Amino acid sequence: MTTMTTEPARARAVLSNQDFKLLQEAVLFYMRAHEDDPISSTYSNLYHRLGSATRR
Repeated sequence: MTTMTTEPARARAVLSNQDFKLLQEAVLFYMRAHEDDPISSTYSNLYHRLGSATRR
């Protein structure tokens, strides 16, 4: 009896590089509008992570 092994399907990217850039611009817009908000540092971290994702 021969058993066939199937490999898992290759993962497809959900977001394109353009999507990351667009999200980064939206986060930057938010950060500028809410500079005094205590959560702005969290958005700043997200902004930088999105920037590093576009360089990959």
